[in-house]
Amino acid sequence: MPSTDPPSVPPANVLPKVAAVKVADGERLRSVHLPGVTLTVRSRPPARKGLPPALYVHGLGGSSQNWSALMPLLDGLVASEAVDLPGFGDSPPPDDGDYSITGHARAVVRHLDAAGRGPVHLFGNSLGGAVVTRVAAARPDLVRTLTLVSPALPEIRVQRSAVPTGLLALPGVVSLFTRLTREWTAEQRVRGVTALCYGDPSSVSPEGFRNAVEEMERRLRLPYFWDAMARSARGIVDAYTLGGQHGLWRQAERVLAPTLLVYGGRDQLVGYRMAQRAARAFRDSRLLTLPDAGHVAMMEYPETVATAFRELLADTGEPVADERTEEAVDDEPANQTTGG
Repeated sequence: MPSTDPPSVPPANVLPKVAAVKVADGERLRSVHLPGVTLTVRSRPPARKGLPPALYVHGLGGSSQNWSALMPLLDGLVASEAVDLPGFGDSPPPDDGDYSITGHARAVVRHLDAAGRGPVHLFGNSLGGAVVTRVAAARPDLVRTLTLVSPALPEIRVQRSAVPTGLLALPGVVSLFTRLTREWTAEQRVRGVTALCYGDPSSVSPEGFRNAVEEMERRLRLPYFWDAMARSARGIVDAYTLGGQHGLWRQAERVLAPTLLVYGGRDQLVGYRMAQRAARAFRDSRLLTLPDAGHVAMMEYPETVATAFRELLADTGEPVADERTEEAVDDEPANQTTGG
């Protein structure tokens, strides 16, 4: 259900300048201007011509950087792009302030339609998993395969550790939380997020932790950061309560694309017990369960997820060879702005 509240942040062209978004080796950023929304897209030059396209969609509070560990492992299989959803990463808020699951899905569809890259191998984590499920149900022509890592699909009994995230959807909670945590450092906040999202927080490298702290400092300077979090959390709650043909579980049943489901046994946000229900709901599904993983298996166990994706391609008859037979074919400069 779309949010009916008016946008509470200034237009993107008058937002303050903040630190640059980190770009890993081999990655490029560009801005894509679409009707009602501007998206930042992170990509890797394809290993050779003719590779099928892939698009990755992050979860609540995340960004396209969440896929930086997985994307290079798939360089010889797909031409990778990861999108920052509106209001997250380096993408400004949507013009209409709509952070619902449907609103985010609409932004993804607009990007795919404008780029003419479909059908794509579509990946989603958490909130992004709900978003791409909606995309795959509504626009099967845009999706080759679907890979869902801890997708935010409705649960009757939500885990206690997930309740605080859901509370962000309530009016006034964000204001209260920001007051109570005003003195928290970016490092403290990152430690809290890591403890919540990782099965083993100690597995995060010192460099990875430093990068996350820098990104947290950058995000906290954005005037719309908490608004985007609250409205997107509200979008998840609204989707959880939506029934009928628009309910996410009903839409999961309509997905035609071969689907890989990845669930972590130590996930504190999406119940591990939902794995079997998801495997039944998606008609052409494969299930990978990782007992030691948390909410972001593609960051904790990227090699395992990459191997499972290769097996998905093999099952569906897609080519899986990954030798670099040609030089990279994308010679566009980094941080390019394009129209759509």
